[in-house]
Amino acid sequence: MDTLKELFEGNRALFHNLYAETYWDWSIQYPVIRLSFGGAVVSNEQALTHLLSQQLDTLEAHYKTRSPYPEASRRLQHLIQHMHHHTGQRVVVLIDEYDKPILDNLSEPELARQMRNALRDVYAVLKDQDAALKFVLITGVSKFSRVNLFSGLNHLRDITLDPRYSALCGYTETDLDQVFAAELIGLERHRIQDWYNGYNWLGEAVYNPFDLLLYFDSHQLKSYWFETGTPTFLVDFLAQHRWFTPDLMRLQTSEALLSRFDIDAISPEALLWQTGYLTFHHVEELMPGQQIYTLGYPNREVEAALNEALLPVYGSPNQATVVARSHIFKALSSHNLELLHTSMYTVFASMPGLSSRLVPKK
Repeated sequence: MDTLKELFEGNRALFHNLYAETYWDWSIQYPVIRLSFGGAVVSNEQALTHLLSQQLDTLEAHYKTRSPYPEASRRLQHLIQHMHHHTGQRVVVLIDEYDKPILDNLSEPELARQMRNALRDVYAVLKDQDAALKFVLITGVSKFSRVNLFSGLNHLRDITLDPRYSALCGYTETDLDQVFAAELIGLERHRIQDWYNGYNWLGEAVYNPFDLLLYFDSHQLKSYWFETGTPTFLVDFLAQHRWFTPDLMRLQTSEALLSRFDIDAISPEALLWQTGYLTFHHVEELMPGQQIYTLGYPNREVEAALNEALLPVYGSPNQATVVARSHIFKALSSHNLELLHTSMYTVFASMPGLSSRLVPKK
């Protein structure tokens, strides 16, 4: 989003010797509205109003205008019209993490609905201002129903599963060869692939850039992205549904099920796919327009970290899990089946509701 903002605003100096310097049209500078909902946890409608007001205040001050309306939706409408007439150019709108205020409150459906309705009023402004808009990009973790959140915005184009954009937000193998060749010296590439590659949206698979950059800095294989980016609502949601995590390695679903997402109708597989914890492993076309998707973990980081995060909320004490994991690793390394059985038994016996069903091996 930052890159697009600087491009449309015509800040050519930032792209010296880069591809955009030659191929971007620098003769026109466009006014840009950039809104983001990722900077804070929004726990009520007042907090959402405050977050929007802060960003609109900054934009209005920059473009030397002040809306006569108190509502965020009408302020946004006024701002777009002012920027368009003041600059003579159509306006660019970039909205990042459009769904976060809803996701932050999924555990309280009524509050989540309030957030959805408030955001819908804001996003609806974009439909009426179409003639004044040059470009609009909306990104988020999930894909909420267009009917319920983007009512009226029927000209939006979803590029999530467009192969042309599959590598837009990640590093490809070519990127590693051309840009990070010096960083790879002395490192085991297959281990880097195993841990951080594998995200696929019907095109070329990509590496998680956040993980890769931190790994190149530390040379330690860790769950960097999971530790900083895993939303609490996801772990809570999976724990509530008591999802059997081995099933996540071989889920099959359709595009319709993956896209069916709203506050009152959330399937775990859709949530996991949309948030990046599952990705496409195989696509089978049953007939024209009818595909079956096989989902699975994108890489080892997600598989290991997600299971580790779920064990405590499933009822397994942290200390018991750590000790048992160490014993399981030693048992597998030494082919010690007796130790493996004992260690696995210890993990499941520590979980409430399972211990009474386990029978020790005689």
